[in-house]
Amino acid sequence: MRRWGFALAVLGLALGGGIEASAAAQGRAPADPQANPEPAPSPQLEQPASSAQSVPDPASIKLVAAQFVDLPLSGVSTSDAQYGLKLDAYVDLKGSLFGLDDSFALHIHPELRAGESSNGEIGLLPTNSALFYPASEGEQFDLSANLTKTWRSGASLTVGKVNVFDLSAQLPITGGGGIEGFQNLAFALPPSAIVPGSLVGALLTVPTKKALFRLWVFDPNLASRRSGIPTLFEDGVGALASVTVPATIAGRQGYYALKLAASTRRGISSRALPPVLIPAPGSGFGEDGGEFAAILAASQYLVGGPRDPAGGIGVFGQVYLSAGDPTFLDVSAQAGIAGNPPGRPQDRFGLGWFRYSLTDGLVDALAARVPLEDEEGVEAFYTIGLNETFRLTANLQLIDSAIAPRDEALLGGLRLVTAF
Repeated sequence: MRRWGFALAVLGLALGGGIEASAAAQGRAPADPQANPEPAPSPQLEQPASSAQSVPDPASIKLVAAQFVDLPLSGVSTSDAQYGLKLDAYVDLKGSLFGLDDSFALHIHPELRAGESSNGEIGLLPTNSALFYPASEGEQFDLSANLTKTWRSGASLTVGKVNVFDLSAQLPITGGGGIEGFQNLAFALPPSAIVPGSLVGALLTVPTKKALFRLWVFDPNLASRRSGIPTLFEDGVGALASVTVPATIAGRQGYYALKLAASTRRGISSRALPPVLIPAPGSGFGEDGGEFAAILAASQYLVGGPRDPAGGIGVFGQVYLSAGDPTFLDVSAQAGIAGNPPGRPQDRFGLGWFRYSLTDGLVDALAARVPLEDEEGVEAFYTIGLNETFRLTANLQLIDSAIAPRDEALLGGLRLVTAF
């Protein structure tokens, strides 16, 4: 797997690839620097672009129910089929509804997770991202709310608690946030180990004619299932700076990005890891302060494009490098292809490869507890758009787990998304 995996990575990066979700674009996909971005809308089921632009309602509510069935097909896991449910509501209110002008917008996202999944039974990375947040087990509820101010130039500032899946769902080619598209966290919200999947902070987006600039300042601790306000910046400050440049190759649109993430946090990101991966005090890992990582990412359409009524097909790729201790990831890469099949713009498919490497110091610190190595995998999915309300997806994942004693395993799954 490793030999053909690296070959696919090189191919994907040579052609172009997807934008890393934890540094996701603020606003709707595609992340076009020449567009006039509004506050990030509720994630929409991927549909062909419309030529007509309608005036947004002052209030909008979208309800999405996603049902999942996970079934390990081979490997060490012997569990039966697991059923899980994710309910999301996306509420967007224009400022005129609460005493401000419409350059302000309030986004509210309550979410409920229930049931079971195969997360943790095969690999370390969650194989079902939607059922991993706001927590990986049982009935769990979370609420995020943030206020966005948008200026006439297109620049915007978002302040509050942000579910980063709401942003990753808007990305071109790979977008979906686990409810649509890829399910493995490696694609749905590629972990950076620095930027949490749910955060409290301020997100600035500045579009220009040649590039889209972003600057985020946030609490580096995961904000799932809590407001994050009482402990804001208690363990340090996190920041993300990125620039996304659009490019046209052979008449097809592409987006290429460089992102830098850092934090002043001392110690390992314990809220982002299962207890088994938290080294004991005095182990020699996770005792330093300060984190830094760089991400190079790209997405390139090969057929169609982000505004083509027939959809499009594109390739994506990403490389991640960190400075190591106390960041628990040091190197990662992913690459693949996704889009809409010819003649079936209501359908969607994807095939992707990933590899994640835990920092050597963490592997050494945990050697006596659990032997670890790189995690590598492949995911393929096909979504049938039954109608405007229902979308059915079949999913296959082949995972070579970071837990060394586990055999390579195959996981199958079905997902039914209902949107109102």
